[in-house]
Amino acid sequence: MATITRDDIDNMDKLYRINLINSCSGYKSANLIGTQSENGQTNVAVFSSVTHLGSNPPLLGFITRPAVVPRDTYENIRKTGVFTINHIHQNITKDAHHTSAKYPKNVSEFDQTNLETEYKDHFAAPFVKGCHVQVGMRYVNEYIIEENDTILIIGSIEQLHINDELLETDGFINLAKAKTATINGLDAYAIPQQHTRYPYQRPKQI
Repeated sequence: MATITRDDIDNMDKLYRINLINSCSGYKSANLIGTQSENGQTNVAVFSSVTHLGSNPPLLGFITRPAVVPRDTYENIRKTGVFTINHIHQNITKDAHHTSAKYPKNVSEFDQTNLETEYKDHFAAPFVKGCHVQVGMRYVNEYIIEENDTILIIGSIEQLHINDELLETDGFINLAKAKTATINGLDAYAIPQQHTRYPYQRPKQI
């Protein structure tokens, strides 16, 4: 087993360090965040940091990099107050990954890929058509992570759109049926298979 110290990490080649540290936390969620500017310019970008924060109220969060350069997703969310989270699935991983390319603000990633916008129930931000799980989010708050100036964006779930065959009777969303992708590091996509579900655990009687 390889042993890597903090000194080793600090002295690594930049790209090697990025790949190593982005991989060591394990598989991450794979989502497309859709936004729209005040003048109607759409934007969609891949994020691997979306995480559950609580169910009551229903909150999700994600990390965006420091706003020292233009961040279209962040700016659109702050100005409009809404965004969408769309699960990446097996058939769109290539196009989803391409949204990480740095296009000018006036160029929509929807126009540079086969991804399509979809608007539902008068929600102002675009969903990604064909995604099996789509979440309409409203901006709630943000926190600066002082250690590296990244930003934690917190949003409340306002809408959930889920393909019928994925939603089980107890509310569980079966992502394996959707062939939902996950991300290893920065650029490796995997399609997990469901192994098993375990019931709610209680202490053993002693």
